[in-house]
Amino acid sequence: MLSDIEISKQANLLHIRDVAKKIGIEEDDLEYYGKYKAKLSDELQKKIANNKDGKLVLVTAINPTPAGEGKTTVTIGLGQALNRLNEKCIIALREPSLGPVMGLKGGATGGGYSQVVPMDDINLHFTGDMHALTAANNLLSAMIDNHIYFGNKLKIDLNRITWKRALDVNDRALREVTVDLTRKGEKRTRQDGFVITVASEIMAILCLASDLKDLKKRIANIIIGYNIEGEPVRVSDLNAQGAMAALLKDAIKPNLIQTLENTPCIMHGGPFANIAHGCNSVIATKTALKLSDYVITEAGFGADLGAEKFLDIKCRIAGLKPSAIVIVATVRSLKYNGGVELANLSTPDVESLKCGSVNLEKHIENMKKYNVPVLVTVNKFGTDTEEEIECLRELCEKANVPFSISEVFAKGGEGGIDLAKMLVKTLNEEESNFAPIYDEKLSIKEKIETVAKEIYGASNVEYTEDAEKQIALIEHIEMDKLPVCMAKTQYSLSDNPELLGRPEGFTLTIKEVKVSAGAGFIVVLTGKILTMPGLPKIPAAEKIDVLPDGTIGGLF
Repeated sequence: MLSDIEISKQANLLHIRDVAKKIGIEEDDLEYYGKYKAKLSDELQKKIANNKDGKLVLVTAINPTPAGEGKTTVTIGLGQALNRLNEKCIIALREPSLGPVMGLKGGATGGGYSQVVPMDDINLHFTGDMHALTAANNLLSAMIDNHIYFGNKLKIDLNRITWKRALDVNDRALREVTVDLTRKGEKRTRQDGFVITVASEIMAILCLASDLKDLKKRIANIIIGYNIEGEPVRVSDLNAQGAMAALLKDAIKPNLIQTLENTPCIMHGGPFANIAHGCNSVIATKTALKLSDYVITEAGFGADLGAEKFLDIKCRIAGLKPSAIVIVATVRSLKYNGGVELANLSTPDVESLKCGSVNLEKHIENMKKYNVPVLVTVNKFGTDTEEEIECLRELCEKANVPFSISEVFAKGGEGGIDLAKMLVKTLNEEESNFAPIYDEKLSIKEKIETVAKEIYGASNVEYTEDAEKQIALIEHIEMDKLPVCMAKTQYSLSDNPELLGRPEGFTLTIKEVKVSAGAGFIVVLTGKILTMPGLPKIPAAEKIDVLPDGTIGGLF
């Protein structure tokens, strides 16, 4: 089989205006970025405001493993399959981060014959949204330090500045830096650091803002740190919100692209789900709902992270109601959860599959707690045996959830027809009574412990001394009645990446708690989670190059 980039290069792409026509978007509402990418105008939102909403379907997965689950691939393939059935469908995805693209994980454009294209453009600069977010973030950092340099009228406590600089590249050397604020020979420094752009609050704000006005309001509300009296200092105190919004005036507009089969896709925003809320923008999702009968979207990593945050943060804040949830699993990954070494995953092993399937069982249980219809699909590999597939089918029958085999990687939309039919049947026969799993008015600890025990399966939650003080501070400034955004390893239901399957009886450790007042949630860091990843020993960047004909090589 051809590589992803080779398949992508052979695609018969439509001009983006022709993709737009499929969903009723006129050319006047497109802002072109070449022939195959466009931003959707602000005027379009007004035109479609009174349209009836379509049905929202979330695609999530079991805990990710090195074997790969193909959640984005299934999302794209399912959208293509629905369009093959003549259903009006739009896919809504996040934008890739340069961190994984240049690092280890790869991009976020799907794979095989279920990709969004042009994949090289999308995985690199795309329409410049990531650069704009990085610039806005770092403008604020510069204005903070400039304010301090010229006298610090706001009396900002240099030891309590919580805002960090950002870069959309994995660079462990930037986790901690020293900022020199020396003036007129008076030595003065402060400690700072970088987060990866997709983990920044400015990214979360872009993804949760309803429009440009709301974006500016949220930016103004960001708490950058505290003054010497212990009171919060906000962006509005520095009068930085206008310039930051100016840098984001184009970035807030959603991007329209297409799949290999010319199915429309709105791709916008890209927060990580292990250290941020992991969903595409509210604007993108709501736009897609007004333009189609079905919107297929995804949330990052496993259902314990991306799906939980999609349901408890994004849907709550945006007033969205998902109609169904599709959980993606693979035989290979479940055998890995059952203790099989990576090198042996192609060897048939039903007993290890049964052992590892407890991970899938837990995710099914978790998603049912939100009172939304749940389906399971196995992303099929060529090495999967009929006995192994049947084992998963029986598991799903016992859990009373529909089960389908997905072959969208190898066959594109055709390989997702059975899943698409099963989804439409479920949507027609079952009602969603969606509700978040906790009341945001509960105390911070009650919200943390609800997610830890109900979703992760923890027995206890422990808080470091720093976390206790930080919770007390958030309560003092009366910002505690917000949803919690849990930052946790993606590889396990627990905060220990080595605990695979369905760990039980563990204690979740909370090491840091901070409020993202602009985004509208409380960030809770667990275990050893990092907000600035590092590159692997042999990064993917070593294989990427520009070929003599100007095309990009080495991208997957």
